[in-house]
Amino acid sequence: MKKLFFFALSTLCATFSAQAQIQTSAGVQYLMNTPKDMSTDFSDLSNTYFLADSIASFDTGKAVGTVKWNRYRLSPRQAFNLNGYWPVRMQMLDFPSTEYDNDPVLKIQLRFISPRCVRLTMLTTPVEPRNDDATDPMFAPEFLAKSVSGAPADAGWQPKGSDGTIAYKSDFGSIEIQRYPFRIALRDKNGRILTQSRHIIDNDSSQIKLLPFSFIKRGSDNSRSVNPVFTIAPGERIYGCGESFTKLDKVGQKVHLFVTDPQGPESDGEYKPVPFFFSNRGYGVFMHTSAPVTCDFGASYIGADRLFMADEKIDLFIFLGEPKDILDEYTDVTGKSPMLPLWTFGTWMSRITYFSQEEGLDVANKIRSNKIPCDVIHFDTGWFDVDWQCDYEFSKNRFKNPVGMLKQMEKMGFKTCLWQLPYFTPKNRYFNEIIEKGMHVKNAAGGMPYEDAVLDLSNPLTVDWYQQKIGGLIKQGVDVIKCDFGEAAPFNGVYASGKNGLYEHNLYPLRYNKALWEAVKKFTNERDKTQTTPGVIWARSAWAGSQRYPLHWGGDAATTNTGMLGDLRGGISFGLSGFSFWSHDMGGFVTASPEDIYRRWLPFGFLSSHTRAHGAPPTEPWLISQSFTDAFRESAELKYRLMPYVYAQAKDCSEHGLPMVRALFVEFPDDPGAWLVEDEYLFGSQMLVAPLLESGNSRTCYLPKGKWIDYQSGKVYEGGYQDIQAGKIPAIILVRDGSLIPHVPVAQHTGDIDWSKIEWKEYKADAPKCKGLLFKPGDTTVQTVEQ
Repeated sequence: MKKLFFFALSTLCATFSAQAQIQTSAGVQYLMNTPKDMSTDFSDLSNTYFLADSIASFDTGKAVGTVKWNRYRLSPRQAFNLNGYWPVRMQMLDFPSTEYDNDPVLKIQLRFISPRCVRLTMLTTPVEPRNDDATDPMFAPEFLAKSVSGAPADAGWQPKGSDGTIAYKSDFGSIEIQRYPFRIALRDKNGRILTQSRHIIDNDSSQIKLLPFSFIKRGSDNSRSVNPVFTIAPGERIYGCGESFTKLDKVGQKVHLFVTDPQGPESDGEYKPVPFFFSNRGYGVFMHTSAPVTCDFGASYIGADRLFMADEKIDLFIFLGEPKDILDEYTDVTGKSPMLPLWTFGTWMSRITYFSQEEGLDVANKIRSNKIPCDVIHFDTGWFDVDWQCDYEFSKNRFKNPVGMLKQMEKMGFKTCLWQLPYFTPKNRYFNEIIEKGMHVKNAAGGMPYEDAVLDLSNPLTVDWYQQKIGGLIKQGVDVIKCDFGEAAPFNGVYASGKNGLYEHNLYPLRYNKALWEAVKKFTNERDKTQTTPGVIWARSAWAGSQRYPLHWGGDAATTNTGMLGDLRGGISFGLSGFSFWSHDMGGFVTASPEDIYRRWLPFGFLSSHTRAHGAPPTEPWLISQSFTDAFRESAELKYRLMPYVYAQAKDCSEHGLPMVRALFVEFPDDPGAWLVEDEYLFGSQMLVAPLLESGNSRTCYLPKGKWIDYQSGKVYEGGYQDIQAGKIPAIILVRDGSLIPHVPVAQHTGDIDWSKIEWKEYKADAPKCKGLLFKPGDTTVQTVEQ
């Protein structure tokens, strides 16, 4: 069965790759649930184009006005042997002409959220859309409560305009709207322009006639989509957009924000796109939409950030500040990751898959006999009667006493995790019930978009049914549920929310994460007679707001150096998109991991917020070699000794929207070199980790300004580029000068950690004193310790 599965998986990956080539070479227009490129709609000669021209009216006191949008079309143009098109002015032929405007005048509004955040909304229709903020799952409840309570209208922003310009200024910068030509400009507190929108007159000095800030009305159906266009400055760098596996700096790239299953972290697709980015120039943007977005960050025109949005309105949250400020502000809007239980930060042991009670308990016993610190055992796709056929019940043939097994696991210090997914094949026992009760996503005729039934999690009845199934498992003693898949919500589907897949496809992972996380939280607290235990899930897909429902892992990595690099980039990028916690499959997923790669992947895995061994067997170290078992144990013991540091840093991250796997420039925004590094990261605020991405025991590292102490050897390094030898644990692990790092004796699981035996270790070269953070189980606040 296992060989058959991996043959099928390899075939699937090969097929996906072949399909991608067919799409390019044979002219296939679209393959189901592959990323959508929204930019193509903005080069369609059948569409009508409306370009933001000027402010028609504006009430400075209310920060509300109207914009005149001039009507254009794209006109074919030949230049010798080059064919192209230019935007040219258009006089409408609409009938009756008295009923329509050639150049519509439509609403623009500014709302001031905080001294660092302003919300810009622009409509493409005179009909005011329904305000769905109160039910929008992307928004944090705290943000909505603050909005409802009536925060100060100016939030620290004061009008400072002139006759030709409308401006509002706070202590951190300003936003200006030029009346003609229409232009939105962001400035820092010193008046420097950070970015500004483009107008058609900006084309006068170039042969490239770029579409400026605009929207389209499609010839196919009169639907509208928007295209905000801003400038990109020389030397500008842009980060974020979710768990992106391509280069961290998105300038020069076209990024499709469309939830997909990319089949691994080695391509430009994303399990977890997030419509948020920020710039090294000191601003960030949250594109408040669930419709597909294609961000052309200087890919088609090096000086323009072109945001091709399928949505019919522009709704942008604009932030000012350094990376930490922007992440804090963004997660004030969409939510911060809640602090997770201590045990989640321990080792998770898994493979695809354990098929029986005996197999699971044998793994648990071998972990303990090999003295490998571990807290979680995960059963993947094989705990049902039929592999992959989710029916929420342990196989009666292979799990004779699941409740007894779960209790035995608990006595041994293990939590138990189970796999499931939200798709039901026709052979699934629940398929007919789901169809009969209308709990699936439907097509336009009320039938099935796919052969499988996809749970419609915008339907409260479906959510209740689903959560009751999960509750039955939690009541038996299960502690955490894997939230697999979620990337294939039907794009042509009709949902109980009243919306179609244009708006629900990308929202599906968020609804899925939320429904599962809340079920685990609710039923765990009922079972354990508590009220404070957060939910815990292990999710593959996500969207903006999913950080409120941790945690997530990096998908199905190849068992190669490329797979490790893709996971590393993805994890850093994910952290730059508002997510504090993240994990990945150590050694990769697809095939049995080569021992050299698995060894080098271990410290990267253990020095991530969460740590899991998972993938094609063998993942268990004792099945590989004794020396590998020793190496696995050493990396696990490293993390368990550091658990006070991990726990305190995690709490600090959850309070400020910061990632545990952290880009260097988050801590060192004034170091130009730190913005260039994408193969190293900070683990929390005080430790630097540089994985060995190729065979060998050394590598070149960039170290931010200051002194750095090798965690393993004690050697001191200066900032700048350094060739550094790895220690016994195969990674470069350095500590920032002036750090005070708490350690505890190794325990076999986090429940056995003796918190009375914390040892503080100073890492000091030039620093006059050392500082560290402390947060113990039961504490309510993070303490700063100094010595």
